[in-house]
Amino acid sequence: MVASTYRLDVNGRPHDVEAEPDTPLLLVLRNALGLTGAKFGCGQGLCGACTIWLDGHPTPSCDQPVEYVEDRSVRTVEDLSVDGEPGPLQTALLTEQAAQCGYCIPGILMSAAALLRDNPNPTREDVVTALERHLCRCGSHERIVRAVLAAGTS
Repeated sequence: MVASTYRLDVNGRPHDVEAEPDTPLLLVLRNALGLTGAKFGCGQGLCGACTIWLDGHPTPSCDQPVEYVEDRSVRTVEDLSVDGEPGPLQTALLTEQAAQCGYCIPGILMSAAALLRDNPNPTREDVVTALERHLCRCGSHERIVRAVLAAGTS
């Protein structure tokens, strides 16, 4: 395949990137734009480590070809901070000490932020459902759920 230039809207800013059409968005974010929050996990869109928002919806970025996301809105975990400081959801995760190794946390934050955007006061079941596709090998799911519930009521 031949590389092309793609216009991406990432975190509210336009970016022109050169890539082959089938290059995963995750690689473009990490390698071309230096946004390393989203992590490579399974490479099949199943584990949640690479979750970003695509047009406002939590979406795995490892299986989204860059040609598919041109001229669409992409938001990454780096955009959740407020004036360079942790936002309410990030603060709640820190307070609950929910991040062990932290590898899964960026994807979890993106799914949790979408839930809280759409439902500021979710139930425990709502949070569990919103995060069910995310794998955390550290076993801190209960702390993560508590943190999301706390952020929803703050």
